[in-house]
Amino acid sequence: MKVAVLMGSPNDRDKMQPAVDTLDQFGIEADVRVLSAHRNPAEVTALATSARADGYVAFICGAGMAAHLAGVVAAHTTLPVVGVPLSGGAINGVDALYSTVQMPKGIPVATVAIDGSLNAALLVVEMLAITDTGLQEKLLEDRARRAQG
Repeated sequence: MKVAVLMGSPNDRDKMQPAVDTLDQFGIEADVRVLSAHRNPAEVTALATSARADGYVAFICGAGMAAHLAGVVAAHTTLPVVGVPLSGGAINGVDALYSTVQMPKGIPVATVAIDGSLNAALLVVEMLAITDTGLQEKLLEDRARRAQG
């Protein structure tokens, strides 16, 4: 079971690392890649198109400004896609938030808060825990730890 964690720029790595760490905490492999919807469209399309056959279960896509990465991935797969709008640019991530959340009907992208990669990973874990009792237990333990502060 593996999740593709994509980011549009190498500069986004620090903001996306919480997703990688969280997936690792739950024993889920993170395949981390820097792929831009604008600079690497063929690679993004190839990955998204073959993802299910290649053993992926979901995508977490972080991008700033125009933030088209999650939408392009969602257009080419039926796997869950969680978009993480990233801060930066002239309006500090609000543009990325709008770009990520405003998907056309029929091509959903779940969207978390600006720089919310940790929650993106937890959302993917929750989806997987629907049918995985081991992950359900780990989520309950995680919630209990977080409640303790």
